[in-house]
Amino acid sequence: MKLFQCSNCKNPVYFENTTCEKCGNNLGYLNAIEGIVSFPADQKTVITPTKEKTALTYCANRQYNACNWLVATESPTPFCEACSTNRTIPDLSIPENKLDWQKIETAKHRLFYALHKLKLPTKFIINKQPLNLTFDFLAPDPSNPSAIKTGHANGLITLNIQEANAAHREYIKEQLSERYRTLLGHFRHEVGHFYWEVLIQPNAKNLEEFRALFGDDTQDYGQALEAHYKNGAPENWRESYISSYATMHAWEDWAETWAHYLHLMDMLETSYSFGLSLDPEISKVRNLEVACDFDPYEEKDFQKIIKHYLPLTYALNSLNRSMGHQDAYPFVLSPPVIEKLTFIHKVVRL
Repeated sequence: MKLFQCSNCKNPVYFENTTCEKCGNNLGYLNAIEGIVSFPADQKTVITPTKEKTALTYCANRQYNACNWLVATESPTPFCEACSTNRTIPDLSIPENKLDWQKIETAKHRLFYALHKLKLPTKFIINKQPLNLTFDFLAPDPSNPSAIKTGHANGLITLNIQEANAAHREYIKEQLSERYRTLLGHFRHEVGHFYWEVLIQPNAKNLEEFRALFGDDTQDYGQALEAHYKNGAPENWRESYISSYATMHAWEDWAETWAHYLHLMDMLETSYSFGLSLDPEISKVRNLEVACDFDPYEEKDFQKIIKHYLPLTYALNSLNRSMGHQDAYPFVLSPPVIEKLTFIHKVVRL
């Protein structure tokens, strides 16, 4: 993600900030300009810093501290682009639900930032039928907490809001022997299923290349899921897959790889925004000497992206270990996985 500043005092701020700690102004994110707009705290509206001079106000979910995006005051909906995709949210009169939902929206808005950067719409017409990205955020019944499963079906992404609870998420991570589990990771994975339906399935050429790389998507999903949880992943899965779960079915391989594509693009843009470069103090290891001096969202050559990304993950993991944390990026990108990522980069840019 790029870096942001208060447009009034130029103080560095985060993507999620609603107030500038230096000048006290309100802060709102305007997706159209990919920037933060600052305005006096006693104002309810602000004029866009563009030629159109549109009057803006906060998304309606600002009242719940769940969104800081700005929308036109004359918009037919009071919700921003990200919030307008919500079909169901939990009962906010329950404090725990509200807190979980706020965390969920924070992650989802970061997802929408990336989709905007990749110029990926969220509404399509496929075979003359609408296919729109929508979300159900559901609170489980205490008597049956596992009844709600996170997943995707026909554009609708369902998320058990317990995934916003760090203790619950860590418990599931240990139960499933996962190396990585985050809210943002969930969104990136599940949205991958949505974009498979719009970028791959309807396109014969893309589908043929997909099957050559990821496998047979016509395999019975239920049987594949049962076999995966019964037998686990093959011992040599790291040679061809980004995760053990990716071995379960071609759809999951795509979704897992798609999520990692969004990971690396976001991390590289952040590195580019900070002007990061690596010149490690060890004996001549040329492949660790890189300067993140380009915007990955504008780069056609995926090999250049990978060349810069791999040293970055080594540096990131080293920093985490210095703080006594586990690796932030505990994955190995084998040549077959890089080939899959390259395909995704090509399809996204078509």
